[in-house]
Amino acid sequence: MFSRRMLFASAPALAAPALLSGTASAQNFPTRPIMMVNPYPPGGATEFGARLIAQRIEQELGQSVVIDARAGAGTAIGNSFVAGQRPDGYTLLMGTTSLAVLPALQPTSVPRDPRTAFTPIGPATISPFVLHVHPDFPARTVQEVIDYAKANPGRVSWGSSGIGAINHMTLELFRARTGIDVVHVPYRGGAPALVDIAANRIQCMFAAAQEASSSIAAGRTRGIAVTSTERMASLPDLPPIAETVPGFNSVFWQGVFAPAGLSQEIAARLERAVRTAAENAEVKERLAGAGIAAWPGDAALLRDTLAQDTETWGNIIRTQNITVG
Repeated sequence: MFSRRMLFASAPALAAPALLSGTASAQNFPTRPIMMVNPYPPGGATEFGARLIAQRIEQELGQSVVIDARAGAGTAIGNSFVAGQRPDGYTLLMGTTSLAVLPALQPTSVPRDPRTAFTPIGPATISPFVLHVHPDFPARTVQEVIDYAKANPGRVSWGSSGIGAINHMTLELFRARTGIDVVHVPYRGGAPALVDIAANRIQCMFAAAQEASSSIAAGRTRGIAVTSTERMASLPDLPPIAETVPGFNSVFWQGVFAPAGLSQEIAARLERAVRTAAENAEVKERLAGAGIAAWPGDAALLRDTLAQDTETWGNIIRTQNITVG
């Protein structure tokens, strides 16, 4: 028969195996394949970056990393799926700048606040947009674009991949910083917008570097500037918009997240793997060929970037009165 003294004396011994089991679980992680959710349709630049990073993570962890495309609702479907999974390290999200847009753009979407719904693991890739125009558009510099738009209010058509897309948010930031009045024309993705700018049905667009580079090289459009604070290696002749609009900066980033509550030990293991992947020379070279830069760093960098961008894009959405539908 157990006495109270015997029961309490045995408590540490009973707890010890559970503690050791948890530690061993973290040390042995991973013991099975990992799912990395891409919240965009397959085949795009986001999947390209996710697959390159995932392939290198596989080598670091010794387990396969399977890309699962769960697109829809402006990335909210994939985001909410991962946020609702067990925080065991086996379900990850290749999150993007869209995480910072959704709280203000779709306040009823789940998760309501990505800053608390996820454990940041590490940054992966980053890429600017290219301001390009139809070849017949009269402006050839950023200042000339601004001057022409101000001289012709409401007459310049400016395409985007859709309301709330990061290239749309870049346009709204540009509008807010310069005071221009242009007509926003949202499309269902970047491809149809590229068709229309080449056909001169719209005049201007901020496009992903990969898409804009091929269009510019083919002579279908003409490059004006890039949205990063530095020039791109693949388009060295295009200056940053920041040289004309001081402080202007808008980039599309990808970073790896896990559901909130992930143990520090597993988070640290994943963080090392993601950072090693982003620092890999072959990964950097292949990304650069697509107009994307590797973005190595730690979990704190990704967490701070998400927090800062959530504030920046939230302010733009509210001041520019951007709504969906």
